[in-house]
Amino acid sequence: MNTIGKAVSGSGKAAIGTSIAGSALTAVSTAPEKLSTLLHRRYPTVAVTGMTGVGKTRLVDRLARRTTPEAVTENGSATMERRTSKSARLKGFRFRVVPGDNAATRLTALDEVFYEAPVDGVIHVVAYGHATPRRSGGVSGSAPERSVEEQLAAELEDWTITAHRIAAMAVRRERPVWVVIAVTKADLYPDRLEEAVRYYSPGSGSPFAAKLDELRALAGGAKISVDVLPVSAENSKELDSLLVTLEARMAQLSGHV
Repeated sequence: MNTIGKAVSGSGKAAIGTSIAGSALTAVSTAPEKLSTLLHRRYPTVAVTGMTGVGKTRLVDRLARRTTPEAVTENGSATMERRTSKSARLKGFRFRVVPGDNAATRLTALDEVFYEAPVDGVIHVVAYGHATPRRSGGVSGSAPERSVEEQLAAELEDWTITAHRIAAMAVRRERPVWVVIAVTKADLYPDRLEEAVRYYSPGSGSPFAAKLDELRALAGGAKISVDVLPVSAENSKELDSLLVTLEARMAQLSGHV
């Protein structure tokens, strides 16, 4: 091979080596991003919202197969995170529970889960007027009692604030946002469960349904999917089946099945 041929051959090998090195560097630099995307798909983040006393923490504890100390459930000072235990298929969820009783902390937490680090889905917990009243921090005595009508009005106000943030997040996303309205404490009104689910369902004509319709109008119907499912955090064979149904639907919505 002449000198020119050797030069060409040498430059070709150098180019190949540079290309391989560049590909290797690219692979290394993008590996964390790809791993993060993979883990994100396997463990999507779910915001758990709802007014105080509806049982958000207890429901998440059941879903995550964990137990939160009573002191933590009453604190409400920060967004609480729970992750489901690793399954055989390495799939699960990361739950971010938004406090419902501290107004300033709650609004900060809502902004965090819907704006700063947007979640993949939302479980909004309601209790059909059966929320457990809580005392304000540092205040002695019993919590003030509310009628079912007052509780439903408070739920509606809470949902209005949350729904606007969900809509704002949905319009910025390419893929749809899923929302599950979890009608909890189903064990307290078993004879009215169907009525309760209908109250929270789109198109039912209830005040809550009207807010759901408004949400879909703000974000665009194709941007948000809404499911309404009864559930209870109490332990019993019949109630456990409601929890299994919720878990199965979340898996479908997140592409786990």
